[in-house]
Amino acid sequence: MPQYNPPLRDMQFVLHELLKVEDELKQLPVHAEVDTDIINQVLDEGGKFAAEVVFPLNRVGDHEGCRLNKETRVVQTPTGFREAYQKYVEAGWPSLSCDPEFGGQGLPIVINNSFYEMLNSANQAWTMYPGLSHGAYECLHEHGTPEQKALYLPKLVSGEWTGTMCLTESHCGTDLGLLRTKAEPQGDGSYRITGGKIFISAGEHEMSANIIHLVLARLPDAPAGTKGISLFLVPKYLPDAAGNPGERNPIFCGALEEKMGIHGNSTCQMNLDGATGWLIGEPNKGLNAMFVMMNAARLGVGMQSLGLTEVAYQNAVAYAKDRVQMRSLSGAKAPDKPADPIIVHPDVRRMLLTARAFAEGGRAFSSYVALQIDRELNHPDEQVRKDAADEVALLTPIIKAFLTDNGWIATSEAMQVYGGHGFIAEWGMEQFVRDARINMIYEGTNTIQSLDLLGRKILMDNGAKLRKFGAKVQAFVEENGTDEAMSEFVTPLADLGEKLTKLTMEIGMKAFQNQDEVGAAAVPYLRVAGHLVFAFLFAQMAKIALEKQDSGDDFYKAKLATARFYFARLLPETAMLIRQARSGAANEMGMAEAWF
Repeated sequence: MPQYNPPLRDMQFVLHELLKVEDELKQLPVHAEVDTDIINQVLDEGGKFAAEVVFPLNRVGDHEGCRLNKETRVVQTPTGFREAYQKYVEAGWPSLSCDPEFGGQGLPIVINNSFYEMLNSANQAWTMYPGLSHGAYECLHEHGTPEQKALYLPKLVSGEWTGTMCLTESHCGTDLGLLRTKAEPQGDGSYRITGGKIFISAGEHEMSANIIHLVLARLPDAPAGTKGISLFLVPKYLPDAAGNPGERNPIFCGALEEKMGIHGNSTCQMNLDGATGWLIGEPNKGLNAMFVMMNAARLGVGMQSLGLTEVAYQNAVAYAKDRVQMRSLSGAKAPDKPADPIIVHPDVRRMLLTARAFAEGGRAFSSYVALQIDRELNHPDEQVRKDAADEVALLTPIIKAFLTDNGWIATSEAMQVYGGHGFIAEWGMEQFVRDARINMIYEGTNTIQSLDLLGRKILMDNGAKLRKFGAKVQAFVEENGTDEAMSEFVTPLADLGEKLTKLTMEIGMKAFQNQDEVGAAAVPYLRVAGHLVFAFLFAQMAKIALEKQDSGDDFYKAKLATARFYFARLLPETAMLIRQARSGAANEMGMAEAWF
């Protein structure tokens, strides 16, 4: 049976020692009173909720899945899911980082981010129900009318109502410019919306009293392509005069998708049969509004894979310490047993340390970005807010793609530690692998993220955002470059920074002649950029660990060992990636279609 223990010690290290979150929050008037004790208390209670309430339902949800009653068109979630959600609402967890004006607790996003890592470790499928509501909240908070905010935000903040994104359709996938769903004005400020959507996570369920669907559709006079998309608020139940769920709106689940993983989440095909909706934001500007929700979701998807990486690692370690098989190549390590625990074998260590490094690096990375979002939203200095916004824009596609790629690698390696037992359902490992696979596809595939990073976030502004981040890396290199103890971390960090700068310039020059060069280089380029971020953060963590390695707390020795493994074993992947990115488009595009 799988197990899960919230990694509170490492979370505290990242927040308090690496990022010095309390000092950062004191610069933000709205969060100035949030101190270390408050942060630790929230994480401690959040960890208990994740481990004790949500985690025991993970295998239940995978085994039972969701069930659609085709007559009533109601979806039943797995046993215990609804009750766990009610406990979640009663404890006030949905409101943690929401605006106090609408009933939120107003705590920093960086705290909520850590809480969601634990929820995703415990049960990704369950966590997606409340998780998507955060995106709907963010979108309405920024683009909703005062009336929409007053009616819907308090219910989303409290968790009484949940939210979804209804974007894609069966014929268009990522290319939303091809969508066909129609919205016709009804003369009273509302719209009649007709069409079909697919892959709608948490699209229909009985866990909340109402579901707020954010739906992309076209107005009658809309121009073709993405410039003609509008965003609409379509509730499952139309609110009555008192703001309570009233008449059933004709937006129904037509079928549940049969999926590889996340069986506990109701992934729906949604049919809109003349459903009533209201415009969010400006006509034909729906993607601008939806990107608020999508960017929040991209960070959230990265957290899903980080959570799975952590829980898979924990279970693989426990198994490797307990399972005895063969003797160590350097001599018996447990002579009192018929064989040694498999954790003595070098390649088992490699697999475990790969997952551990991806978990610890991902935790530092996601917390760093969440803190930048807090600064972007709340810092009193306009220039600081702009710089933070630029950094968040640059790092968001990296955090989504890099962490989900790493999650797939880490869960696979963790399953491999079990040998044949990893393939057997009772151990729980194969579920982590299956659940992790969707995250590389969600919210724009990782190729889309790579194109966004290289094409839009870097080349489109001539590398300005990348240079800002590079200046931070360079400042750290210059500050620590003469410290002999730090050379094993600083030297490869500096080297990678220089190589990424040269690679960026080279691809930019090629792109002037052929835009396919961007497409051919984008995926390996993003992984190189992801490693630059990881190397920057691991070098900082190593510096702290070096200073405290003789403190008597083995945590710092372990942190230093993990950093050394990352730099020696994982960072060298960038040499291959750079060669791939530099190889050009011809080796991919030179194959005639008829030859495939």
